Amino acid sequence: MAQILAPTTQWQMRITKNSMTPSLVTTKTWSSLLLKQKKSGNTKSLSKFRVYALKSENNTINRLENLLNLDITPYTDKIIAEYIWIGGSGIDLRSKSRTIPRPVEHPSELPKWNYDGSSTGQAPGEDSEVILYPQAIFKDPFRGGNNILVICDTYTPAGEPIPTNKRARAAEIFSNQKVINEVPWYGIEQEYTLMQTNVQWPLGWPVGGYPGPQGPYYCGVGADKSFGRDISDAHYKACLYAGINISGTNGEVMPGQWEYQVGPSVGIEAGDHIWCSRYLLERITEQAGVVLTLDPKPIEVLTIEITWTQLGIFLH
Repeated sequence: MAQILAPTTQWQMRITKNSMTPSLVTTKTWSSLLLKQKKSGNTKSLSKFRVYALKSENNTINRLENLLNLDITPYTDKIIAEYIWIGGSGIDLRSKSRTIPRPVEHPSELPKWNYDGSSTGQAPGEDSEVILYPQAIFKDPFRGGNNILVICDTYTPAGEPIPTNKRARAAEIFSNQKVINEVPWYGIEQEYTLMQTNVQWPLGWPVGGYPGPQGPYYCGVGADKSFGRDISDAHYKACLYAGINISGTNGEVMPGQWEYQVGPSVGIEAGDHIWCSRYLLERITEQAGVVLTLDPKPIEVLTIEITWTQLGIFLH
């Protein structure tokens, strides 16, 4: 909670140098003080007063939460669509937001959009426009309401898939009638590791060191065995809310490592669901201040070779 006006002298006395938690003046208290001043004939100019932005316990003034949770549905038919695509590395995710005049139910109702491909490693600087084609829609667990997440693939202005667009070829295969008749099912396991932000070291690992041997961590329970469960749980619920066909999750064999499963899904839906689930995981770890890596071996293991002769010298 932050409060506003305080007299230059009197209230500076209340906020002393040694005070760690300054006394706050509520609106009601301040109104009472002003009324008493008027009754006593003290009508000095408000220019004698100074604005104080008193900080909360975590040293921030946070008024964003109410706005972030604001439900705009009663006030407008417009929705926010977050267009999501895969960047130039083939693993990085990009997104940007667009206002849509009304709720939609199918990707065909959404307009195509564009972006600067030279900034994502997908186009040269002299011809950088890349076109986004909406392909799949999911409910947005971050904004709620009728707002949506939109999985897109990427094309040149002439309508040709750009080289990093692997979805276009997959769509051709899965739309073949022979493939449709087979009803191909897929189940995908996605492992990931949560990394400490400043040191790029997995959660639950001593900084610069290594954890104990595997065994207690897989599906483990307890503060010394499970690290990042709140992120895993938040991601699980976000996927279910979005309409992603997530079927389970569990802690993995390494501290800070988790896994979830998507499927069974039919055809290209499997790819759309796994990529949207990765986007949700990136956003959740972003909010948690934790770095996500999908690298199965994020930490290089130091190996030391010792010859028998060296071993003999060491033992003696």
